[in-house]
Amino acid sequence: MNVIIDTHIFLWALAEPEKIECHRKIEIETSANTVFVSAITVAELMIKTSLGKLNIDFDPVEMAKQSGFELLEFRAADALLLGEMPYHHKDPFDRMLIAQAISRNYTMMSSDKVFERYDCKLI
Repeated sequence: MNVIIDTHIFLWALAEPEKIECHRKIEIETSANTVFVSAITVAELMIKTSLGKLNIDFDPVEMAKQSGFELLEFRAADALLLGEMPYHHKDPFDRMLIAQAISRNYTMMSSDKVFERYDCKLI
């Protein structure tokens, strides 16, 4: 299974893995799954750092690689879906992650309950 992890799951995996629910940890650790950190997550972390909302003192690309995650580029084809998606979620980063998961038929991993309102596979 191809899984895109939400930004908070990525941060928890790096610094507070105990916050990740057991069923999600199992999916992250299952070798049959490919777990992705999206370019959208990297953009979100860098933008929030530049605004002073987060303090990221590490290279998220390097940390993703060291943690065994694959990096996933955001394509124009992923963005096309944004024009058709219902507006359940106001966070543009989350909307882009959801669009990316739907357009590629990947599974999204998030503890954000709003994700359930979209037609995407969710862990």
